[in-house]
Amino acid sequence: MALPEILQNLRIPLIGSPMFIVSTPDLVIAQCKAGIVGSFPALNARPEHVLHEWLDRITTELGEYNEQNPDRPAAPFAVNQIVHRSNNRLDHDVEACVKFKVPIVITSLGARPELNEAIHSYGGITMHDVIDIRFSQKALEKGADGLIAVCSGAGGHAGRLSPFALIQEIREFFDGPVALSGSISTGGAIAAAKAMGADLGYIGSAFISCHEANAVDSYKDMIVESKASDIVYTNLFTGVHGNYLKPSIANAGLDPNNLPESDPSKMNFGSGGDQESKAWKDIWGCGQGIGAVTSRMSVGEYVDQLEAEYRASIEKLVAGLNG
Repeated sequence: MALPEILQNLRIPLIGSPMFIVSTPDLVIAQCKAGIVGSFPALNARPEHVLHEWLDRITTELGEYNEQNPDRPAAPFAVNQIVHRSNNRLDHDVEACVKFKVPIVITSLGARPELNEAIHSYGGITMHDVIDIRFSQKALEKGADGLIAVCSGAGGHAGRLSPFALIQEIREFFDGPVALSGSISTGGAIAAAKAMGADLGYIGSAFISCHEANAVDSYKDMIVESKASDIVYTNLFTGVHGNYLKPSIANAGLDPNNLPESDPSKMNFGSGGDQESKAWKDIWGCGQGIGAVTSRMSVGEYVDQLEAEYRASIEKLVAGLNG
């Protein structure tokens, strides 16, 4: 199956993943202008009326950019919707997406047919975060157009499966759009994702160090200074297992090597979750791929680097096959 038209003309096959607090219009607009899908969680816009302001700004600025750059228009953008039952903003936020005809909606922590139908009503597409086959099949049954395979090593709410295992099993029953998340931070890794059967790479953590990201300098510096061994996998902070920077956990007064288990029933995304709690503000999510991030740069500079690495990797792979 061919990719939906909306995903066919990206500069490189890449989605910038939506990150809590970090992803705001500044980051999204920069990613789209650089030629990749930019995204943000709807719950980052608070209070809820701010979501309309963000969507108006993004659509207006990208529209103006496209008029000025008809030969190299911006990539589409995406909004992430948390479908968990505790999210009491979901209906409002979906209505906002419909009003502004958001091109792509990424759904997480639950799948609802009526949400997919709402996005399809104006020609948008939905892609659903999955960590295993059961969730993949349920999402597709409920009308999702594509899947985002969130594998071991991904930032935020990450799965446990190897991408080799999950992509292989998804492709046994689904030939639609699939993005791969998990320790991707180089153009070579995007090429590898394509080689194993994914259509797109999915990068979050590496963008945290970029100038346009809404993160404090100490967070950005910690991204640059840390390696895969500095990542801790725990469900303590949200009730869902995810990867976090070990130094930030230690700075919060906790022992990153002896964290207790949390009860998944404690998940709470009501009005965006408790942003004042230390778990959200001072303990920082991050994936295992950050060892490749060695400096802070703009989104444009980083995407330039990714494109060069991606093209070189493809050429090397083709040369090897022809050798």
